[in-house]
Amino acid sequence: MRILIVLSALVLCASFIVAQEVDNRSKVPYFVFPDEATAQEEMLKTNPLVLRFAKSRAQLANDVHLPTYHFVSPENRLNDPNGLCYWRGNWHLFYQGYPPEDKRQHWGHAVSKDLLHWRDLPYAIYPGPEHACFSGSTLVEKDRVIAMYHGTEVGNMVAISDDDLLLNWDKLTNQAVIPIPDTSEKEYKIFDPFIWKKGEYYYSLSGSQSYLQPMDQPVRAHYLFRSKNLIDWEYMHEFVEGDRFTQIGDDGACPYFWPIGDRHMLLFFSHNSGGQYLLGDYDTDNDVFKATSHGKFNFGASRPSGLHAPSASPDGKGGIIVIFNVNKGKENRGWDQIMSLPRRLTLKGYDEVVIEPAGDIESLRKFKKNISSRMIPANREILLEGISGNAIEIETEIDVKDAESFELKVLRSADQSEYTKISFYKEKGLYKGFEYKRGSPKFEQYRKMRYSLISLDTDHSSVLSDINHRPPEVAPVLLGSDENLKLRIFIDKSIVEVFVNGKQCVSARVFPGLNDSLGVSVESRGGDSEIKSLNLYEMNNIYKK
Repeated sequence: MRILIVLSALVLCASFIVAQEVDNRSKVPYFVFPDEATAQEEMLKTNPLVLRFAKSRAQLANDVHLPTYHFVSPENRLNDPNGLCYWRGNWHLFYQGYPPEDKRQHWGHAVSKDLLHWRDLPYAIYPGPEHACFSGSTLVEKDRVIAMYHGTEVGNMVAISDDDLLLNWDKLTNQAVIPIPDTSEKEYKIFDPFIWKKGEYYYSLSGSQSYLQPMDQPVRAHYLFRSKNLIDWEYMHEFVEGDRFTQIGDDGACPYFWPIGDRHMLLFFSHNSGGQYLLGDYDTDNDVFKATSHGKFNFGASRPSGLHAPSASPDGKGGIIVIFNVNKGKENRGWDQIMSLPRRLTLKGYDEVVIEPAGDIESLRKFKKNISSRMIPANREILLEGISGNAIEIETEIDVKDAESFELKVLRSADQSEYTKISFYKEKGLYKGFEYKRGSPKFEQYRKMRYSLISLDTDHSSVLSDINHRPPEVAPVLLGSDENLKLRIFIDKSIVEVFVNGKQCVSARVFPGLNDSLGVSVESRGGDSEIKSLNLYEMNNIYKK
């Protein structure tokens, strides 16, 4: 009798476990594709998910705030970008997608030849056995692509694909390869993993926090693991040495660790202070990263309407391509977050990071308007005739001369009840530093060098009542004494991104509520300035063929 009771209990327990596994699997339709691109493309023509995405995009197209040349999920919301990589002639962007029939995070998937014209592909990685597929990265090898990501409730997972369009993914062991640890027994925590290979070992960083004694304050941490087979992982140590830059309260979510020039960069997202990077040197003998400098991508909170998490990949030319999701500042039906334009990061000298828009921007341009050599008298706002739009790029060079500041208002309504203000404050920031050793070559040079400031103020960008406002983004930028201000301003319905002299970028979401919020004006404060040149380009819609 006792044996029968035990057997019955075991059967019930097994049935319960199976039921749990079945219940945890995604409700989104799943498809197996051929390996070769031609056959894949043929099957994609009639794929139900691809057709559903096209229908959803058509329904969203009339939303006045839906961007036209920034990536937006084809259905529902999106979150962190994941695993940006280049494979067999295509850039692949993965992201946290939320399918309508199962709103847990899946890895959404889009493909592009030029980092700008994105095409929707079916969901790539589905939940099960994990509850949801959180953030992670990819490693491109000669014959396959490895994805490593955080599976909620179980740990860090590995999936592999080797077909032409990365449509089919197989999970190694179908369980976590680095399980969630008992933190009372382990010194590390695990979250968003990044993967690379050196010699015979695969390495993985796990973004997390540690606690600073004696006050038990949380600080950024990245824990290092290694494996020879992607399945059995050995914990090594905390990866970063010399971080005197990040703040108490930071964490190290969504890490990406890539070479840049002859050095290395660790990009990550802090839920406390936003996207940032550490620049330094990779000690490959001891497997530690020695940080020597630091920079930010956020100059305000990530929410509302601010830049969020990165996904990054080598560009094959010594630089790094990075893309971010950008948070909402208004509820939108059927969508909310978007992706930034991709940025290319390169290294100039020892520690100067160059930031420029990436991809074939010129292919987006369709109409051009031009202003050349125009003086802007002091303290008078000038509306630029014929310069307007809400899906445009403005490329301009300005000699600020002795003016205190130079200001552009974009998305400006005729009555000025709506506008987004971009302001440049010449040499109004901090000094570069002070070298106390008199006699050193940098003493006089650094003593006189002072940062300018670029500000993106969205406080008057909308008259709508349901906007969640944010303070201005204010970022430092160091210009030479004879260097003109050069701006590339990208405006796309509900986002403004401003690149400054290849040295800085600020961005924020905006939600104009008036039909005539299209104008552009300039003002030079405290002295005259000169617009050396200004080109405006209307931009194509990447979703219209």
